[in-house]
Amino acid sequence: MKIKDGFVLRTISDSHIVVPLGSKVTDFCSIIKLSDTGAFLWERLSEDVSFDYLVESLTAEYDVDTEKAKCDINKFISNLKKADLLE
Repeated sequence: MKIKDGFVLRTISDSHIVVPLGSKVTDFCSIIKLSDTGAFLWERLSEDVSFDYLVESLTAEYDVDTEKAKCDINKFISNLKKADLLE
């Protein structure tokens, strides 16, 4: 899975914001603000990666157990799908 082309993550002060680019600006009518963890996952999703890779990356970077990481990643991916941000 991977973030669709036409969207980037920008950090402004302490906020992580998803920004549409090009023609996506007129199609995308919302603002998505991510937590530090969400921004971490977003950066991993700039490449085509597996769910297991995201779990391994998250548990290596943060003090979180595998089951909690899986649950959080599932929620994050679900939200990205609802916003039509994943390929």
